[in-house]
Amino acid sequence: MKLVAIEAHINARVETVWNAYNSAEDIMQWNHASDDWHCTSSINDLRIGGKFKNRMEAKDGSFAFDFEGVYTELKPFKRIAYTMSDGRKVEMDFESDQQHTRLYIRFEPETENPVDMQRDGWQAILDNFKKYVESVYST
Repeated sequence: MKLVAIEAHINARVETVWNAYNSAEDIMQWNHASDDWHCTSSINDLRIGGKFKNRMEAKDGSFAFDFEGVYTELKPFKRIAYTMSDGRKVEMDFESDQQHTRLYIRFEPETENPVDMQRDGWQAILDNFKKYVESVYST
């Protein structure tokens, strides 16, 4: 299956980006694609074999789901890979040059929704992450 790629260039050191991406407290602040959604809980056991679970909810209560998976590869400040609960794979690479970090994510799309819609949704969340990190952890 072809992986879908998204990326963001974040004006922050890789340590800051890594920590904000993996801290449950931070995840609940940025992990939503639009302002009418929010992440109401986050559990993150960042180790190979460890699990994560983020509760995503529409603010009007109309829909909710858990985004969860198991970590399969970790290289601190460099790479994260995991398998989602439905078996799809995700790979993330953190590339740094002092004050900037490129976060490059590839994921296996699901088959129910158009690939472009999935890419746009994942990119919107990543863009929200970039905005969050740059506003809260400005260098």
